Amino acid sequence: MHNGNSTELEHDSGERPVPRLFLVGSLIALAAFIWLVSLIWPTLEARADELTTLQIGLLASFVAGLMTAVGAIPIFFLRRISQSVEDAMMGFGAGVMLSATAFELVLPSVEHAELQYGGVGMAILVLSVGMALGGGALLALHKLVPHEHFHIGPQSGADPAKIRRVWLFIFAIALHNLPEGLAVGVGFGGDDVSDGITLAIAIGLQNIPEGLVVAIALLSLGYSRWAALGVTLLTGLVQPIGGLIGAGAITLMEFLLPWGLAFAAGAMLFVISHEIIPESHRKGHEAQATVGVLVGFVALLAIDLAL
Repeated sequence: MHNGNSTELEHDSGERPVPRLFLVGSLIALAAFIWLVSLIWPTLEARADELTTLQIGLLASFVAGLMTAVGAIPIFFLRRISQSVEDAMMGFGAGVMLSATAFELVLPSVEHAELQYGGVGMAILVLSVGMALGGGALLALHKLVPHEHFHIGPQSGADPAKIRRVWLFIFAIALHNLPEGLAVGVGFGGDDVSDGITLAIAIGLQNIPEGLVVAIALLSLGYSRWAALGVTLLTGLVQPIGGLIGAGAITLMEFLLPWGLAFAAGAMLFVISHEIIPESHRKGHEAQATVGVLVGFVALLAIDLAL
């Protein structure tokens, strides 16, 4: 499984400014993606309406999980990736998830709770308790399950301790993919299928930079490109498990919908605050990461409005 090309893809040892062409190209690609989503939405909505909540929750979370492998594809032709670009990408993922949490989980949870319990006060209580349970569950999981907050750098000739840290880091990525899949599954429990679709798009977009980081981690230890791609894909395929659990619970117990949305929102906010944003700020590129957050937040909001 190992090869001798452990340093073919690595972070730059010296920081260089993010190329303008990269930024312009990324923004153009993002705008084209939003336009494409709005264009195919009528067909996508018609197809989604033909599926049960369980079917579409599983399918959407599976597709979102596959985006980790899409993010790893650049390892086949890129030799370097600067730290500032990586931090901006991670910030973008955080912004996308933050927007999805606010507009596709928190607000629908309040709306459904208000209809179910007949009052704003009760809706706020459901949201508060549900989010506390979601965040608390992730906090407990992170304390109980060994994992590592680890920012990848060149590690040719890695010793066993470094190998262990990388694999704990990869396990942490897989671990937080579970609540993301749960959020997608729960998102399809309401009457508006666009909520679930938007969540799936958000998670898929966020998975792309994560997939690249995981693949770089494995290459830095000397794993082959195909092995890195395979492991990266497996980390993403944890999401359909969460999607199946979320969609199944809402299907069997519809009254749990506002609670499930709030729980997923709390879990997502924990992942954003505890994992993604700290990692994007760890290497001194807070400005690039913050710009990424803003662009990601607005991009997901534009997709939501387009749907």
